[in-house]
Amino acid sequence: MTPTGQLTVLYDFCAQTGCPDGSSPTNLILAANGEFYGTTFYGGAAGDGTVFRITDAGKLTTLYSFCSLAYCADGIWPQGLVQAANGNFYGITQEGGSNGDGTVFEITPAGKLTTLYNFCSQTNCTDGRLPQILMQAANGNFYGTTQAGGIGNGAYGTVFEITPAGALTTLYSFCSLANCSDGETPTAGLVQTANGNLYGTAKRGGVHSDGTVFELTPAGQLTTLYNFCSQTDCADGSLPDVGMVLGTDGNFYGATFYGGVSNYGTVFEITPQGTLTTLYSLCSQPNCTDGATPVGEVQATNGTFYGAAQDGGGKYADGTLFTLSMGLAPFVEMIPSSGKVGAKVTILGNSLAGATSVTFNGTAATFTVVSDTEISAMVPAGATSGKVEVVISGSTLDGNVAFRVTK
Repeated sequence: MTPTGQLTVLYDFCAQTGCPDGSSPTNLILAANGEFYGTTFYGGAAGDGTVFRITDAGKLTTLYSFCSLAYCADGIWPQGLVQAANGNFYGITQEGGSNGDGTVFEITPAGKLTTLYNFCSQTNCTDGRLPQILMQAANGNFYGTTQAGGIGNGAYGTVFEITPAGALTTLYSFCSLANCSDGETPTAGLVQTANGNLYGTAKRGGVHSDGTVFELTPAGQLTTLYNFCSQTDCADGSLPDVGMVLGTDGNFYGATFYGGVSNYGTVFEITPQGTLTTLYSLCSQPNCTDGATPVGEVQATNGTFYGAAQDGGGKYADGTLFTLSMGLAPFVEMIPSSGKVGAKVTILGNSLAGATSVTFNGTAATFTVVSDTEISAMVPAGATSGKVEVVISGSTLDGNVAFRVTK
């Protein structure tokens, strides 16, 4: 979809009998090689999901079909791919594995899959079960949530850390406080800020049982930043079912599935200190032509946020794509956001054709302008972790996150 709303269908899943190419895709990421990788929840050779690669021209290759091993020891229902600095992809399966409660896996760009961890490997599933989306932190390890398991009053989910080698540590178990006032059932991914702390949402629990926003230190100390449904009739939203995105202004942006003026969900902004502002209540227009039940946003390099609602909209009320402008400046994004000296980095942005300089934390890099929206650069010798800057006609575009130089 273009920024002005022109949509092109690149691929229709289940294009073949039996859906060997997968069905119900769950996420899509741009890899360092310029192609896209994603997962489907269903379909594939056994009907339990796939990992796929697709070009921007719509050529799809199925890399792996889950439940290819006896008793689905490799897992079923994958989602949440992230590409690590080593070039491989990491993700989770919500169920399956040796214990039937989900896995963390690694898969190469060629499709070789390795199961790194099987959830519910500890007595009473104190390590969690039914994992959710992964993210890679600045220390190179991965962090995620499980929507069940743990050591809380009702085993209502965890936050975990796992190394690329598969060593898992449970950092926090939800519903550890009376009446689950610390939240329960996290179903979304996490975001890390420059202070090293993790931020996320719990779908339920909290003071009003309608979900929370939380902050968690790497040592596992949790602070509840906001309890949803704190306003009359839940005007501030209810059930934050999707993850938040960290905006370039340092604040978080997210959505709630219900609540708001019409009880069809909200889009919100929250500061790291916990001050929440409801930016929009879905279904504020007649017949919900503006959409209903939002499922999250991303920030594009023009500074604008783009999001989706799974219901409402036009004639058939089958969902919308929307923009949210907060007046934030354009920026550049690095793919990947970490790498060794000499590694190729793709820099995405807008109006890049006149670029005269690219620096990695102050160290000049050699680069090639590929197009008005893409620059290819090399991590220069002597570079250290920090800000990437692109100079264009005297003005500077900053990277949206600090680039991490690895060894």
